[in-house]
Amino acid sequence: MDPMDSVDPGPAHPVAPSPTISVDLAALEAERARIRDTHLASERPASSARGVHHVALLSSDVERTVRFYQDVLEFPLTEIIENRDYKGSTHFFFDLGNGNLLAFFDFPGLDLGPYAEVLGGLHHLAISVDPTTWRRLRDRLASAGVEYQEESGSSLYFHDPDGARVELLAEPLGEMYGSSVC
Repeated sequence: MDPMDSVDPGPAHPVAPSPTISVDLAALEAERARIRDTHLASERPASSARGVHHVALLSSDVERTVRFYQDVLEFPLTEIIENRDYKGSTHFFFDLGNGNLLAFFDFPGLDLGPYAEVLGGLHHLAISVDPTTWRRLRDRLASAGVEYQEESGSSLYFHDPDGARVELLAEPLGEMYGSSVC
């Protein structure tokens, strides 16, 4: 049996561009330029951080999340333990390469409600993959019945089983649109 046959993509979340909102684009660009000129140094010190240890998201169904991230997206499950901060809660991790981890918590007994994109919350999680892997994962998403939006031939946007927006980006780490952002 194909492992993707048992993957429930979760509730349907259409992936479509946001509606156009009337804003003063020239004023926004001027503000970006002001911030860039004020804060973006041509020479900057090294960061005090070593890197992202893990990004933690919420899961309403541990097994469904494992099937999606491991069986469809090919991110190996590396550990599954009890959450030290909430008895009965599961804390589990997936390998994103280069020592980066994607973690999840479930919170049995708490009514967390559906995913919502809010200020201070997650807009999307962008994960770098090489172009060959990007094409293979695009086909796996389609085979698993996961709706996605393809942008610029290098980005795939979709929602995980709990509604979090994920992007698979066929760009090297530290690059965006072919330019360095590091």
